[in-house]
Amino acid sequence: MELAAQTDHLPKQGGWITFPFIIATSACLTLGNGGWVSNLIVYMIGEFNVKRIDAAQVFNIVNGCINLFPLLGAIIADSFLGCFAVIWISSFIALLGTVLLTLTSTIDSLRPQPYETRSITCPTPSKFQLTILYAGLALSSLGIGGMRFTLTTMGANQYTTTKEQSIYFNWYFFSLYASAITASTAIVYVEDNVSWAWGFGLCAAANALGLAIFLFGSRFYRHVKPEGSPFTGLVRVFVASIRKRKAQISLKSDDYYRGGHDNGIQELVAATPTTSFRFLNRAALIAQGDISSSDGSIVKPWNLCTLQQVEDLKTLIRIFPLWSSSIFLGTPIGIQTSLLVLQALTMDRRLGPHFTIPAGSMLVSVFFFVCIALILSDRLIRPTWQYLAGRPPTPLQLIGVGHVLNIASMAVSAVVESTRRRAAVPMSVFWLVPQLAIVGVGEAFHFPGQVALYYQEFPASLKNMATATIGLLIGIAFYLSTAVIGCVRTATGWLPDDIDDGKVDYVFWMLVVVGVVNFGYYMMCAVLYKYRNLERVVVQPH
Repeated sequence: MELAAQTDHLPKQGGWITFPFIIATSACLTLGNGGWVSNLIVYMIGEFNVKRIDAAQVFNIVNGCINLFPLLGAIIADSFLGCFAVIWISSFIALLGTVLLTLTSTIDSLRPQPYETRSITCPTPSKFQLTILYAGLALSSLGIGGMRFTLTTMGANQYTTTKEQSIYFNWYFFSLYASAITASTAIVYVEDNVSWAWGFGLCAAANALGLAIFLFGSRFYRHVKPEGSPFTGLVRVFVASIRKRKAQISLKSDDYYRGGHDNGIQELVAATPTTSFRFLNRAALIAQGDISSSDGSIVKPWNLCTLQQVEDLKTLIRIFPLWSSSIFLGTPIGIQTSLLVLQALTMDRRLGPHFTIPAGSMLVSVFFFVCIALILSDRLIRPTWQYLAGRPPTPLQLIGVGHVLNIASMAVSAVVESTRRRAAVPMSVFWLVPQLAIVGVGEAFHFPGQVALYYQEFPASLKNMATATIGLLIGIAFYLSTAVIGCVRTATGWLPDDIDDGKVDYVFWMLVVVGVVNFGYYMMCAVLYKYRNLERVVVQPH
């Protein structure tokens, strides 16, 4: 009786009680990190005297790191520390990075002398100054990347049904983009009109607050304990199938080893392996001496794997082509984002007689339209789609819509840039809004679609990896966008340091062609892909 009474006083773990802590943590960390990321190009040009295209390249590299590091965080979370530890450690590292950035904006000796128009040469930053700057960027990027998608997964782990997870994903991304809007407007305004020190200081304060909120809610979280690296089991499938390459594949279910469920996670496994990638089936084929006669355990781990491990590896192989098609979905967005700030700097940004829109704040249009589209998608588009088609849109359909809208955005960007370049007087910066609106609506389709697809299709032992793969492809896309810009600068005259002398519209038309080809590749992959369980991945309306 006493034990029961004590249990009643324990806080409930998991479920919607964790929602305020996860959402508030995400909002604060996004606010703190988005405040310096969105205005990084302007900061490097204005305070460190970096050339414009070079600043855009650094911006792409930083974004690439932010989206590649989630893979490292996912591996550590799945295999060793768990989500909770990875998130608070990463948040602390991000806090250290923003503190360093704040110091570069506060201490004069950490920045080069400001450029004067009467001066013949422009002061360049010293190696020490660049070291401090890049150390701050590296720590911030590592911290953001480590916690970004791991926090998404930890939030999803608090719920037990697909419907609850769907609701969580929608509101999580809504809060994410709403915070990004605040970062790209309020904090960027402070940086441009008050001081960089105050702006970066607010970023550091938001990071600290997010970390505190996350730790305060620790007793309410449902913690999924890691039980060793799941990647070892996947590698064993390859090794075992090669070692048994001469074995005869059987059709009898008793000839395959089902074993227990890894990490205590229950998943439905067919009696016999699926027919796709049949050469891997040999890894689960029982041979003499593979199993202990006393307890039925595996005697030779690198000779025999469970049927679950074989099917998990097949799932990853099947989903890889779909995942790869999204790399060229993100690459045009990375190029467009970096060039957009340079375009905005040459345009009329006045809003009334006393206010000038910061160039870095133009990206807020994307976040704003993502939020609007997420609300409309949840309350109008998905229910209407279900009414007309008989079921809600599948993740693959949502991603496909995102592809089409991305191509349309690049075409609009090309037309607007061509008009801007020929204009006799500076065009209003609001001409950039339509292309950003299309990108935002596209992200509201393909981003949640990818999260739902990977989270629910990936093996249960790789849930952190599922959401981190989205960050990985975004990171690769940003690095690829940096490489594309570099190649275009080398091979053509389209991207000089002064874009008024270049042909940025040609770059956008090139991206339209690449997008159309990539969409064809995606459609081929989507048609050939078979869901593990269609009802499981359909995002239910609510």
